[in-house]
Amino acid sequence: MNSQLTQLKSALRLFGVIAIFGSFSAFAGGPVGDHVNHLSDNLDKYTEEVNWLIKKVDGIVVRYEKSGAKEAKADAVVDHWEAVKFHAAIESNYVPVYAAIWQGLFGVKESIDNGKPMAAVRVEQHKLEQALWQALGAVKLAAQFQERGLLTKVALREGGPTNSVEALDQVKMRLDRVVAKFAEKLVKESVDIVHDTYLNLFEGVEGDLIAINADLVEDLEKDFNVTLPKAIQGKKSSVDDVRRVVDLMHGKIDIARALLTEKDKKKKDVF
Repeated sequence: MNSQLTQLKSALRLFGVIAIFGSFSAFAGGPVGDHVNHLSDNLDKYTEEVNWLIKKVDGIVVRYEKSGAKEAKADAVVDHWEAVKFHAAIESNYVPVYAAIWQGLFGVKESIDNGKPMAAVRVEQHKLEQALWQALGAVKLAAQFQERGLLTKVALREGGPTNSVEALDQVKMRLDRVVAKFAEKLVKESVDIVHDTYLNLFEGVEGDLIAINADLVEDLEKDFNVTLPKAIQGKKSSVDDVRRVVDLMHGKIDIARALLTEKDKKKKDVF
């Protein structure tokens, strides 16, 4: 059992999955549904839905190639995505690839709406398909955690951080959700998440961090209050623009986390 658990955790780290099994009640696509609490029982259904989505998107692309943007009805890519149960399964388990799926959906839609060459549309379609298959793999791994009764351990992290390091981990997760919501065109909700994350998580870390690196704290304060909100609210901003800001913030948060971890280690060594 220990060997299997170690292998599972290693595989999860390989995919970069961050499981969030909290008591979510609703998402942008509506109620989550009890199926997210029984992932293994629904894996076949999720696989069917991924294949169905890929087929539907391909049909839109083929119509574009044959009859042009009007007949393609590219808006349907989002409707198809929000219609499947898999939508909630991946949103509640792996926010980074959830954002990548939305980016892929709008990549296909906007390349068609803007009359891009077929080669460019196919590139966006390929990105979307990659994200969908990666998401399915993430949910399958999450299902293994669920079957082994490990969800309570993961859920504790969603319940609230007990120290500054855990708070920074939650900050990164929420920033990934910002990208996801922006990809859904939910600008106000994206900004609200940024402000809430700053006030309720990052500000609680500042006291510990400012004594170690005041410049880093100041830099992140600017990111939370100026740089990221401006990127989200910019009229010409794309998902890539917002993701770039978030990626830079992730890097700074990783530095902050390392500094705090080292500080805690030295404190323990003293005692």
